[in-house]
Amino acid sequence: MSETTKPGRIEEITSTANPRVKSIRALAMKKNRDREGLFIAEGEKLARDALDGGWHIDTLLYAKSATDDERRREGLETLAVKVRARGGDVLLTNAKVLTAITKRDNSQAVVSVLKSQTTDAAKITPQGDTCWLVLDRVRDPGNLGTIIRTADALGVAGVVLVGETTDPFGLEAVRATMGSLFAKPLVRLSRADYLVLAESWKAGGGHIVGTHLAGAVDHRTIDYAAKPLLLLMGNEQQGLDDEMAASCDHLALIAMGGAADSLNLAVATGIVTFAARSHALKAPA
Repeated sequence: MSETTKPGRIEEITSTANPRVKSIRALAMKKNRDREGLFIAEGEKLARDALDGGWHIDTLLYAKSATDDERRREGLETLAVKVRARGGDVLLTNAKVLTAITKRDNSQAVVSVLKSQTTDAAKITPQGDTCWLVLDRVRDPGNLGTIIRTADALGVAGVVLVGETTDPFGLEAVRATMGSLFAKPLVRLSRADYLVLAESWKAGGGHIVGTHLAGAVDHRTIDYAAKPLLLLMGNEQQGLDDEMAASCDHLALIAMGGAADSLNLAVATGIVTFAARSHALKAPA
């Protein structure tokens, strides 16, 4: 613990009417998350992943009953010590309060309130075998969370969110990342800023590949590793519009063999990202 960090408090709260609990529950709304710069993550694993990734836990809540299990008690108490040492508060609570916060029955015994963070676009530079995944106006939080998890698994450098993309810090999106939110940088850009980035990326020696129903190239035939890569995926309903498609060096079409004429965005992103990163992946030992 640094000399300037004041240890967090620890207290017991068991009522959903408690003002502290009400303020945490309010983070279910995006406007409140944006105003406070905070968001909710559910589960002990995500709390540990956040700390390991250097994210700040403002408040850790866990069910007091969870410490009845000796196998869990030591782990939870150690987690609480780490949170307090970094200035976060610890609230001992009950299942009723946790259910009210997460809005689902059988909520996990641990909930974290974290400080949101994004990465500056200046970090996106065309160097070496790098690949950044760019998402244009993704609407579904489950899709977004799954895509972030997939990007992490496939060694993507980071994820760029363009335009009115759903909030990556909403509870459903965070839950779907399974902790990968804390492992990969997120960058938020307006469309205009993305188009500036696209030009500088290509000028710096990189290339851009986007998926498109009118794509002229089978996605399996592209040499993704030839240059540093921006991989661009469009909106669930509309895909890439003409302006975004024009920013690409290659428009790829995913080959399909059945009656279906489209794929879920998260599935499509996984297919193309695997094709783009397969050269760099190693089989588990």
